[in-house]
Amino acid sequence: MARDRHAPDFDPDCGDAPLTSARHDIVIGRWQGVRDLLRDTGADWALRGHRIRLLAQACASSSTVESWLAAEPRGADALVLRAATETARAFHLAIAAGRGVPIERGRIDAAVLACLQAAEAYPADPTPWISLISVARLHPAGVRRGDLARWWDEVHRRDPFSVEGHLQVLHYYSARWHGTHGMMYDFAREAAGAAPPGCALPVLVQYARVEEFRYVLDCAKGRRSAVGSGQHWDHDGAVSDVRRTWERWVLGRGDSAVTPVELRDLNYLAHAACYAGVADITTGVLRLLGRRASRTPWSYTGDPVKQLERVRREAGLGP
Repeated sequence: MARDRHAPDFDPDCGDAPLTSARHDIVIGRWQGVRDLLRDTGADWALRGHRIRLLAQACASSSTVESWLAAEPRGADALVLRAATETARAFHLAIAAGRGVPIERGRIDAAVLACLQAAEAYPADPTPWISLISVARLHPAGVRRGDLARWWDEVHRRDPFSVEGHLQVLHYYSARWHGTHGMMYDFAREAAGAAPPGCALPVLVQYARVEEFRYVLDCAKGRRSAVGSGQHWDHDGAVSDVRRTWERWVLGRGDSAVTPVELRDLNYLAHAACYAGVADITTGVLRLLGRRASRTPWSYTGDPVKQLERVRREAGLGP
C-alpha cells in the first residue's frame, strides 16, 4: 500500500481532466466532446497545442477526425486536428518502417497539405505551422532552408515563446534528423537566452542533451556502456545548464501551480538535475511535481518507475 501511495502517476493527459474526457469520446467513436474541448480552449496556444498533440495521437488510429469533418467540413478546429492527426499517422508509419527507411511520399504530401489547409482555416493558430515543421523531418533530405525559416517565422509571429514550436525545430536540427549536435545546441541556447524570466524555453537545452544521448546510444547499438553516460550528464557544462534553467524558468515562474502543459518539461529538468547530481534542484523540481510524472525522458535511461522511486527516496520524498 505504501508503495502505491508513492508510485509515480503517469497520467497520459498530464492531469488535464477535460482532455481525458475528450479522449474517452474518441475511444467510443464520438467527436462532439473533442469539438467542445477545443472550442472551450480558445486562444490559449500552449494549452491548445498540448491538447491537440495528445488528441492527434488518439485520433491517429481512429476515424474520429474524419467523422467530425464529414459533419463540419469547414470547421477550423477540425481541420487543425486533422493536420496534427495526419502528422501523427505519418510518424507512426515511419516508426513502423524503421529508422532510415523512407515512407511513401504521398503520406508526407497528404500531411503537408492538411497543415496548409488548417493554417488557412485558422490563421491565428500557430499549431498547423508547428505540425508542418514536424512533418519536415520526414522528408528524406529535409526541406529547403528558406521553407523551414518561413514556417518558423509563422510560428514565432503567433507565439514567440512556444516550447512545442521550438522543440520541433530543435528535433529538425538534431543529428538524428537533418542537422548536427552543434546546430541543435546553438538553437536551444539562443532560444533560452532570449526567453524572459519564468518562460520554459531554457529547458530546451535539457531536451537537446537527451536527444544527443539517444543519438549516441543508437550509434552504439543500444550499449549504454559505450555511451559514456556519466560524462554526458554531469560535466561542468551540463550542471551549469541545469542551474541556469532552474533560475531562469522555475524561480522566475513564482509559486503558481504546475499546469498540464508544464509537466513534461519539468520532468526533463528533474531528469537532467538527477543525472547531473544537482540534488537541491532535483528535490525542488520533484516537490513541484508531486507524484505526477511523464515516462519520457526517464524511459531513455532505464525503467521510469524504478528511477523515479529511487530519486524520490534519495530526496526524502518517498518510502
